[in-house]
Amino acid sequence: MKTRTEHDSLGERDVPEDAYYGIQTLRATENFPVSGIMPRPEFINAMAMVKKAAAMANMDVGWLEPYVAEAIMAACDEILSGKLHDQFVVDDFQAGAGTSFNMNMNEVLANRALELLGRKKGEYAAVHPLDHVNMAQSTNDTYPTAMRLCILIIAQQLMDNLDDLRKAFAKKGMAFDKVIKSGRTHLMDALPITLGQEFTAYSIAIKKAREQIKGKLKLLEEVPLGATAIGTGANTHPDYHRLVTRHLRDITSLNLIEAEDPREALQSRLDFSSISGELKALALELIRISNDLRLMNSGPITGWGEIRLPATQPGSSIMPGKVNPVMAECMDMICFQIVGNDVSVSLAVQAGQMELNVMNPVITHNILESMVLLNNYIPIFIEKCISGIEADEARCKGYLEKNPSIATFLDPYIGYMKSAEVAKEALRRNMSVRDLVIEKGIISEAEIERIFDIEYLIGRRKVDKK
Repeated sequence: MKTRTEHDSLGERDVPEDAYYGIQTLRATENFPVSGIMPRPEFINAMAMVKKAAAMANMDVGWLEPYVAEAIMAACDEILSGKLHDQFVVDDFQAGAGTSFNMNMNEVLANRALELLGRKKGEYAAVHPLDHVNMAQSTNDTYPTAMRLCILIIAQQLMDNLDDLRKAFAKKGMAFDKVIKSGRTHLMDALPITLGQEFTAYSIAIKKAREQIKGKLKLLEEVPLGATAIGTGANTHPDYHRLVTRHLRDITSLNLIEAEDPREALQSRLDFSSISGELKALALELIRISNDLRLMNSGPITGWGEIRLPATQPGSSIMPGKVNPVMAECMDMICFQIVGNDVSVSLAVQAGQMELNVMNPVITHNILESMVLLNNYIPIFIEKCISGIEADEARCKGYLEKNPSIATFLDPYIGYMKSAEVAKEALRRNMSVRDLVIEKGIISEAEIERIFDIEYLIGRRKVDKK
């Protein structure tokens, strides 16, 4: 393999001649062969946006010669178009703060800029990874800025997917509006409800979780770019912070603003813990809803069997004809992972010390993984699970007719204790409360018709007991 020799503060190493990365990236690949998971394309692009904005700002203030800045900007544009992504070879689990990935980006941009200027890779006197590409920057402000951009960009798709999920549940809520069934509390028979009301409630839960995430995303619009190492803006032009934020806002079309306090922006990861926490809250709702679907689908003989989830694949390698609720099971497992990711983010967030939290890479990895998992699966979950759900109206009605909790509606007429006796007798004799009330003549036929009216039972119409 042909190589070129590069130097850094620790000495010199031979780097593959064709590689756009350089010596510091090479060292990182040797130091951190951990997971085999490389940076996500979205994060690579986010850092390229940061470097492009920095080059533009440094050119504006006269610190970076236009031909150098333009070469760096052109290299950034190539990365944003999807090129050179194979040159980002540093594991997601790496040196603190993300220095290794920042240097990977600096070296790739420097070497591609050199080629665009008609020079060879490694001729860093013309375009240097640190002196030019990383001018007026530190890993400590560039990496957290890229984190914010990436999350904000991926979140746009997540917001759309969650709205689609909300709509899918709401549509089923309307479709099942007249399917009356037994409600359940403590997994025991409770008052009547419609299947549509249950699905409408699911849609509202998704809407609220989405709104919570959207609100927390505003925190990420403050960017610390220009803070450099500890938030004091060392080695930057006085106008740099303002200019670089403006350029980044134009590049990303995001509503970005300068950090209120650059020191706080480097020390604290409150904004990231907030987003991660809301993703966990969403995951908990999705687990709860998925488990409800699994329960209502259970059977077909010995379970509830109130709904039928779409059959997407055979469910057993030994039991012929068995079909399992695999789409809901997969959603559960995805959400378990998101809950675990939040634990990791939480530990990383509290691990900040003094002027810097260095645990950025693991925060980035886990939040992005949670969002990407949801973005990948929600559309499939809608298509192959929610949209195809069918109701077994006869089974729902059959359960309700024998539900002793219907005696609750007798309370205003005969009192709680007498109603409890009716419920127990109906259960003992395996008959409906309505039939038992008619048999015993406990209340008038007109009152019976009013009490057992479906609209009244599900709370859509009130009845004056007089």
